[in-house]
Amino acid sequence: MIQIFNGALLAATLIVLSCAKKTPSYSIDTGGGDPTGTDKPVQVKEEPLAFPGAEGFGRDATGGRGGRVIPVTNLQDAGAGSLREAIGQSGPRIIVFSVSGTIELKSRLSIKNGDVTIAGQTAPGDGICLRNHDMMVDADNVIIRFLRFRMGDTEQVEGDALGGRFHKNIIVDHCSMSWSTDECVSFYANENFTLQWCLIAESLRNSVHGKGAHGYGGIWGGKKASFHHNLLAHHDSRNPRLGEEAGKAFALTDLVDLRNNVLYNWGQNSTYGGEAMNVNIVNCYYKGGPATGKSERIFSIDKNKVAGTEVYDTWGKFYIDGNFVAGSTRATQDNWTYGVFNQFHNSYGTVSESDKAAMRLSQPHPINNNVTTYTAEKAYEQVLGYVGASLKRDAQDTRIIHEVRTGTSSAVGSNGSINGIIDTQADAGGWPVLASAAAPKDTDGDGIPDNWETAHKLDPAVSNAGKKSLSTAYDDVEVYINSLVKELTEDQRK
Repeated sequence: MIQIFNGALLAATLIVLSCAKKTPSYSIDTGGGDPTGTDKPVQVKEEPLAFPGAEGFGRDATGGRGGRVIPVTNLQDAGAGSLREAIGQSGPRIIVFSVSGTIELKSRLSIKNGDVTIAGQTAPGDGICLRNHDMMVDADNVIIRFLRFRMGDTEQVEGDALGGRFHKNIIVDHCSMSWSTDECVSFYANENFTLQWCLIAESLRNSVHGKGAHGYGGIWGGKKASFHHNLLAHHDSRNPRLGEEAGKAFALTDLVDLRNNVLYNWGQNSTYGGEAMNVNIVNCYYKGGPATGKSERIFSIDKNKVAGTEVYDTWGKFYIDGNFVAGSTRATQDNWTYGVFNQFHNSYGTVSESDKAAMRLSQPHPINNNVTTYTAEKAYEQVLGYVGASLKRDAQDTRIIHEVRTGTSSAVGSNGSINGIIDTQADAGGWPVLASAAAPKDTDGDGIPDNWETAHKLDPAVSNAGKKSLSTAYDDVEVYINSLVKELTEDQRK
């Protein structure tokens, strides 16, 4: 049941009902028995990725593979059975959920110990949401899937809904982020990183940030960092801002690949930055909205102007191609002339033709085909169909998708912001109620329900979590948690 806070969420509720036939319904794999006719499990040969459907430079993260299974059994901020306790433990671990709902954090939630998988798709019912404080990835080898990070300003603190720097082997998949008081999602200066299929919307503009208006999407960067098939909607600026640690030489050897992202209703700025960086922007879809001042825009390139820094006065190197700009045939056909070269900030004066030629690459920075890439037009449909915590899409995400499709906005800021840019989560109706359900019976406590184990010829009385009875690549518990979203992840790549 969706709790109605105001007209914005009432509209979202009506959208949920009216779009019911259009929303994919995903079934859970309960198995069809052993095709060999024996009573032994069948081991399938698979490529050892973070999970089936993992792409980009973070796709080889292993997370908690080979480690313990830790169930989250309540929605408390801390203590036995909480998400904070599970995250705070050390050693390889796979975190699963036996409850759904919203966790009201009392302080920042930091992943300090790596080798962890957080499998939000295991939550029975409507899934998991974190609110009130930010979450930071401060460790290596982390997999995060199917969670909602909706921070809000209730606690009057500044922060990103989700972020992390200076780590490696991280992949964030199918998450929904909104209502941050700084950026919604900032990941930069990492190595071997992927942010994929995430819905990033409605950062809070005139809220609690000490610098004033701050409705920002994110800062993105990294050495071998992939950002693909994400949606950014209703942010005033930083959609995203491309950057590394300011002024540092890290940027000279980074590689940031953006492809098949959808950007909607940016305010003052869409994508900009990239000081001294190495960047691909390929087949993204740019669609202005009610708050957009200048819609014929792909990327505004910057350079560092602080004398004495390691990248002072150095342009980056960019491959920009195949991007679609809604409403502008010329920018779509000629990305550079009408979407990039006409976007330089006035402070740079006239950028020379030789500088333009040096920053513009004719071939992309190599990514070894590690992302399934569509045309921008097809990516638009795929992203809107599957982005975010979409196994059970909540009313807020449903509303955002509807507004992107229709080129509209419904929420109005209560502190001066307009046209879909908001100032507090209450402007958009606040947090939906996420219903829970009974967790399936799991006799041996290995994170795999009894009925699923039986269907796959495993013994529900003996822990199979870390065994590889069903796959050459994945632990048995990983096969189970991946099966929960198998249909979804296959459909999104068709």
